[in-house]
Amino acid sequence: MKKIITVLVVVAVIMVVLMLLGPVYVLEEGEQSIVTRFGAIVSSQTEAGLKFKMPVVDTVLKYPKKILSWDGDAQRVPTSENQFIWVDTTARWRITDPVKFYESVTTLEQGWSRLDDVIDSSVRTVIAENSLNEAVRNSNLINEINREDSTTAIVEQDGEGSISIDELLKSTFTDTTYEEINMGREVLSMAMFDSASKLTKQFGIELIDILIRQIRYSDDLTESVYNRMIKERRQIAEFYRSYGEGKKAEWLGKLDNERRSVLSGAYEKSETIKGTADATATRIYSDAYGNNAEFFEFWRSIESYKKILPNFRKTLTTDMEYFKYLYDSDGR
Repeated sequence: MKKIITVLVVVAVIMVVLMLLGPVYVLEEGEQSIVTRFGAIVSSQTEAGLKFKMPVVDTVLKYPKKILSWDGDAQRVPTSENQFIWVDTTARWRITDPVKFYESVTTLEQGWSRLDDVIDSSVRTVIAENSLNEAVRNSNLINEINREDSTTAIVEQDGEGSISIDELLKSTFTDTTYEEINMGREVLSMAMFDSASKLTKQFGIELIDILIRQIRYSDDLTESVYNRMIKERRQIAEFYRSYGEGKKAEWLGKLDNERRSVLSGAYEKSETIKGTADATATRIYSDAYGNNAEFFEFWRSIESYKKILPNFRKTLTTDMEYFKYLYDSDGR
């Protein structure tokens, strides 16, 4: 009886020890695992539940089944025209084969590192094979936009009608037509995805998609684009200035012509009035002279003295016919 009790005690102790060493483990929803024994894969589990393993000798590695995100660093990539742009991409992925993932990658950190290499390489290859327009734009909609200038000023044109400044701009500056694209950013993203997904399968990774999150010009290209934009704006500004100077000269010319016309009419009218007045004055003088010639001559002389004598500073002689009414008794 004692032997039986001893055996039972030993068995119980062994069971307790085995339970403490962990013969089972719990696999949560959204998890998958592989069990390794001395580095070799023994089994893999993809369904949630209570799972068994060999205590002490078995090791459990758990991987997420959910979709994971990958965010790479922006990289400076040349286009087919050798113009450098910064491309920032993001991707989604998940582990579909934990056995392959363990054999080729082992840890999630190394998995992200492999994705860095694969996706960055695909991005660089696709961007380098295409032009800048293909990477930046997604469609040809920009060529379908109706660009109408908001200017409402009207320009007279030879009295036969009027045209707006935006029409003058269109006739002066040809409409900008952007180069047609054949692929666009979305197609390039799909090309990156196709290239990268072929390589990730060997790691037990399913690549869900790759998206170009942002594309920005490099500093030298940004300066070139800004300079071109500034040049275009300056050309339009110079057009407005030239147009304004032309209208200014036109209106100043009209104003000068009107001024000359007004002055000419006024001068003609003033001369007419002066002629009429002189004729009237002459007639009055003639009538006065005819009525009393001696008094008229006396009055004319006195009026002349009033105007001329105040301006004389020195008189050298008075023996002149002019002064007969002042110093000659016969003049009275």
